[in-house]
Parts: sequence; structure tokens; C-alpha cells
Amino acid sequence: MIKAENLTKKFDEVLAVDRLSLEIAEGEVFGFLGPNGAGKTTTVRMLTSLIAPSSGQASVLGYQVGRDDQEIRRNVGVLTETPGMYERLSAWRNLTIYAQLYEVQDVDRQVEKYLKMLGLWDRRHDAAGTFSKGMRQKLAIARALLHEPRVLFLDEPTAGLDPEAAKLVRDFIAELKGEGRTIFLCTHNLDEADRLCDRIAVFKTHLRVVDSPAGLRKELYGRQVVFHLAAPAETYTAVVQKYSYIKRIQTIENKLVVALDNPEEQNPELIRALVQAGANIQFVGELRHSLEDIYLQLVNKEG
Repeated sequence: MIKAENLTKKFDEVLAVDRLSLEIAEGEVFGFLGPNGAGKTTTVRMLTSLIAPSSGQASVLGYQVGRDDQEIRRNVGVLTETPGMYERLSAWRNLTIYAQLYEVQDVDRQVEKYLKMLGLWDRRHDAAGTFSKGMRQKLAIARALLHEPRVLFLDEPTAGLDPEAAKLVRDFIAELKGEGRTIFLCTHNLDEADRLCDRIAVFKTHLRVVDSPAGLRKELYGRQVVFHLAAPAETYTAVVQKYSYIKRIQTIENKLVVALDNPEEQNPELIRALVQAGANIQFVGELRHSLEDIYLQLVNKEG
């Protein structure tokens, strides 16, 4: 669906994107994470044929970047980081113009559909220049979807939105995924990426890692189970450390934190051993590291 091989972009002497190679499957929500200036927007512009790569190659929907640019632009939807609108024109007129440019068959129906879906119907006759930042963002999302593209590139889609509007957009992205659309999502909202994305790429000029959120957690931290005990946990360290599958043990007051590969199979044995040793287990839970922890570790890691 989306494929890049050694995709590179230089601006004079500045290397913005360095030999990016990745492949994104149909129907996947792919998160592209990185700090400001990492090259995320440059990557989106290359993949959508808005700028040409310096070297390497890429294809979207089977169309080759640099050869089939018109077809790529016709068949993808793009929400840019700072979307521009005709500020003196109404929301309705803005979307009508773009629907006509995309050769949408039933312009009025599509414009009405997305204005209603994104909560802008009551303001359809108001000039876009009078909209708040959040409303402009929703109008830009509607514009990206008018022609029902199979591939959607979203650059910070919930930036500037209040919590209610941001949730509407996230739910909308999940709905689009359910329809089988492929979504390339650039975001600084790590909780959003964690909830929406099938896989995540951490990027800083070059690709650091690609995996599912769960895969990244397992790779960096393993799986960690917390046994909450009624007594100080240090008393029971020796009980569990004899098992070969235990990778690490940490005690924090009455909490015994154990790193292991397969809690579903190994927890029952550990619980039995602790109870036989006299431990009063209050409850057991799995420690779940946030995507923020993972992201900061990967972005700050050299090499």
C-alpha cells in the first residue's frame, strides 16, 4: 500500500530524511513519531508527491513517486500541519471548491456528509476566517476526506482541539480504519498513538524502530508483574528468584516487581510459591509502561 526504499531528502546541506525504508499494509493505522525537526512532515510531503526526494524511491497505492505524481495526489487525502483555507469564503464554499477539484460525483451530498459528521453543519454559511483553530482543523479534515481516499495522511489531526472534539476525531479515525482505509498518522499525542496505531515508527532523521506499541514495550522493558503484598516485599525475594524464567526482581515497599516473558503461564506458579511461603497477596497486576517512556528512550538513544 505504502512502500519506501532508502528515501532521502536534502535541502542544500541539511539532511532532513536519511534513507528511510518502510512498508505499510492496507488498512493499517501507522503512527509516525518524532520530535520537531525530525523530518516527519518532509516524509509526508514526499510520499504525497508534494516534493521530490533527493534519492531513493517510494510508491503509494502502486503508483510510483516521481512518475505517477498526479495519480498519487488524486487518490490520497492529506491533512497538513498548518492547513490553509479561503478565509473569506464559507465552510460550505471551501469544501465545494475542493470537491469539484477532486471531481467528486455528488458534491452537495459529500459536503453535507462531512460537515455534519465533524459538527460544523450549523456554521456552514460562516466564513472560515471566523472559525476557531479547532474548527478550522475539523474543516481541514473534512476537506481531506471529501473524495473518499483509500490512503489518508494526517499531520497532527487533533492539534488545537478541545478534549471533546479531539475524541470525536479519534473515534472518526478508528471508524475509517474499520472501513479498511490506510492511515499515516503523525502526532505528538502519544496516548493517541498508543490507542489508535497498529504499528509505530520512531523517527529522527532516520528510522529508529518500527513495531506495535505492545512489541515496543516488550522489547524495551519485557513484561513486569507487580505482586502487592501485606508485608515488606524484600522478605519474599528469595522465594521467586530461584525460578529460571525470572529476568529481574525489584522491591518497592510492599510491592514485588518481577520481569518475565509469559505472565499468563508463570504467574500461577509464583502465586502458589508466595502463598506457601506465607505471603498475604492483596492483588496482582501488570506494570504497563507508557508510550511516552518508550518514545523518550528511543529518541534520546544514539545509534
